[in-house]
Parts: sequence; structure tokens; C-alpha cells
Amino acid sequence: QVQLVESGGGLVQAGGSLRLSCVVSGRTFRRYYMGWFRQAPGKEREFVAAISWNSGSTYYADSVKDRFTISRDSAKNTVALQMNSLKPGGTAVYYCAEHLSDSIATVDNEYDSWGQGTQVTGSS
Repeated sequence: QVQLVESGGGLVQAGGSLRLSCVVSGRTFRRYYMGWFRQAPGKEREFVAAISWNSGSTYYADSVKDRFTISRDSAKNTVALQMNSLKPGGTAVYYCAEHLSDSIATVDNEYDSWGQGTQVTGSS
């Protein structure tokens, strides 16, 4: 059974940086996309970034482009999200997810498995 476990969340000041990690276990098939989503209080979950199985393609939401970087180590089954220049009030739960396909997906219902999320709390 596949399991995704996020880590790295915490309290961060506006303008600061944070690095999230996600470890995938129980999966041997590696030709799939990995993505990060976030859900702020009172809002719907939204797409943040995605990366192809060989790291050859990355995609970002316009709101995080040029500030966030997604990366993966397929040999270690890990995916990371480096977040820089975090905005004030940027509190959300960040989730990693896997999309069992070699095509990009930016909608959450296209993803097959999810982690439990890691809390990022922004302070101004």
C-alpha cells in the first residue's frame, strides 16, 4: 500500500523560506507525476506545483512561480518543495500527491494518492 509522508512545515515569517519534503513508500512504479497542493483555512485545495517522473518537466501555479521550486529524487522516492519569499498570511496545509500517469495534472481529483499534509503557518 502506497504511503506519502510530508515533513518540513512550521512557522515562517513573511519573506522567509521553508523546504517541504515528501517520502513515498510502497510504490515501485516510478513513471508518474508528483504534485504539491495547499489548502488555506476556509478555502479550497489548490494546485501549487508538479514535476514529471524524470524531473524533465515542472509546472507551477502563477501565484508561486519564480518563488517556489519543486524537485524530486526518483531513486529515493522523494519530492521536495523549496518555498522562498513567502507572503504575509501564507498559512496553509501543504499536501503532496501522486498522479499515476506520465501526463501533467493540476486538478486534485486527478491525483491518486495523498499524504496527510504538513502545516505551514505564516506570520507577518
